[in-house]
Amino acid sequence: MTALRGIFCRDLALTLHQGGDAGLVLAFFILAVVLFPFGVGPEAEVLARIAAGILWVAALFAALLSLDRLYQPDYEDGGLDLLALAPLPLELCVLAKSAAHWVATGLPLVLASPVLALFVDLDPRAMPTLVASLLLGTPFLSLIGSVAAALTLGARRQGVLLSLLVLPLYVPPLVFGAGAVEASALGMTARPDLLILGALTLAALPLAPWASAAALRQALA
Repeated sequence: MTALRGIFCRDLALTLHQGGDAGLVLAFFILAVVLFPFGVGPEAEVLARIAAGILWVAALFAALLSLDRLYQPDYEDGGLDLLALAPLPLELCVLAKSAAHWVATGLPLVLASPVLALFVDLDPRAMPTLVASLLLGTPFLSLIGSVAAALTLGARRQGVLLSLLVLPLYVPPLVFGAGAVEASALGMTARPDLLILGALTLAALPLAPWASAAALRQALA
């Protein structure tokens, strides 16, 4: 547990203080949401109808921005080789790095979402559901993104290849996350969509670290 906590704290500190990834992700999320009313018009009725999709699509693309840096620095300086040779299973190292990525990039999106929802006239009744859906869905984005980052490690044009690989896998949380928010805005229950979002994250929790570790071993071979 000490080694696991050390990897988590190290990655979190690097993401927050050195690379600027956390600030970049949050800034992109804010700008993307704020610019939407300029593109589709300021009509409150139009914005309210598409608010759920705006917020979730912006969060999804924001989560993509820092994925290519998840393993690349450790791959370049040899730290990834040390993690692969360490007594701690590589799957747990991947889990710790994914958790640090979510805390640094996904959690700020969750915290900023209620304020940004005001810019797109989201129904106030749907704001708790928006926060809950992002809280359940953004860990899935980090876990699945870690698999794509591991698969594309060392590839040319990694960022482009990673985006093409991971975007189709982000469709289920986008559909159910936006669906939950829209259902709440219409006065309907969001429970089924939220349960599916939670199930997706729970399924990715054991599977994504295993797949990422296998891809990392292949990249280091």
